[in-house]
Amino acid sequence: QVQLVESGGGLVQAGGSLRLSCAASRTFSSYGMGWFRQAPGKEREFVAAISWSGGRTRYADSVKGRFTISRDNAENTVYLQMNSLKPEDTAVYYCVADKVMVTPTRADYWGQGTQVTVSS
Repeated sequence: QVQLVESGGGLVQAGGSLRLSCAASRTFSSYGMGWFRQAPGKEREFVAAISWSGGRTRYADSVKGRFTISRDNAENTVYLQMNSLKPEDTAVYYCVADKVMVTPTRADYWGQGTQVTVSS
């Protein structure tokens, strides 16, 4: 069974840090991976993407300089390190995968999501 399972979400104060993890089936080791998020009442939003080898990354302007995506293919895990968190970062965060690449408009496989809440 192929799957993506997020963990590491929780409640944190503004300015704090949080690290999300995505445990992926080994099938995804050769896939592009990434993260999307969706705040209540809003459309889902691209956050970050990483190539299958980890050699290339892409970030939304809203998180650039604060968030870092990485992957450890030996452990079949993708990470999202979130620093300097802001209340507007509050959302459900989804781990995603795509056979070719993850882009703001392309992600074929989705995890169940993990809640991140940033308090003022």
